[in-house]
Amino acid sequence: MQLLRGLYQVGGDLNGVTWAGVDVGFDDGNTYMLDTGRGLVLFDCGCGDTLDQIFRNIGYWGLDPDNIRYCFLTHSHLDHAGAAHLLKQRGVTLVAHRMAAEAIASGDERCCGYLYHKTFTPCRVDQPVEDGDVADAAGVPVEAMHLPGHTMGCTAWWFTHEGKRIVVSGDIIGTLLRGDFGWDGSIDFNKPVYIESLRRFARTDPDIMLSGHGMSHFYKPRRRIEQVLNEALIQWR
Repeated sequence: MQLLRGLYQVGGDLNGVTWAGVDVGFDDGNTYMLDTGRGLVLFDCGCGDTLDQIFRNIGYWGLDPDNIRYCFLTHSHLDHAGAAHLLKQRGVTLVAHRMAAEAIASGDERCCGYLYHKTFTPCRVDQPVEDGDVADAAGVPVEAMHLPGHTMGCTAWWFTHEGKRIVVSGDIIGTLLRGDFGWDGSIDFNKPVYIESLRRFARTDPDIMLSGHGMSHFYKPRRRIEQVLNEALIQWR
């Protein structure tokens, strides 16, 4: 699904871009792809079982999965990072916040394999980053914004494309189909920390917000972030 010229959603089972065994499900987080002209960049990579579908979606647009150079991971949950080890085997450079990288390397309960009755296959992240770090992704600067709470390694990724400031938010913001927040069953879910992350996120003003599941936001996404912050303050204090 093309979102802008050179920017695509190539995975995600909630809106049927991929299928992970259930209809309209949360088993396969959204995967986005940016064609930089110097290589392909993924943001998240799905649960692992759908990587062949993701590759077919990439091929539909006349692009070659062998040209994937980087994958930026929003957090360590299996539905978003389950295919990381498969990409690494193909020589793709994995980038994640240091805390997410630690979880992915261990493959422990922070990766939530138990939620899907699957085993998370651990792997080493090539470029662990900290809040505010900027990584070069095939010529495109991508900035890390650490927003813990859903997990302690949750990270939003910022970049500019087609003159628009874009943020890949992962599960920091919940889908409108089911609540305002990312799932709260994580081992390292933390409400007070999550509130502070939402306060910080609500001070930003992206042009486009690409979500972790379901729909993305192309019209004043700050309104949605502020709505989620408001709900957090009402429900959690």
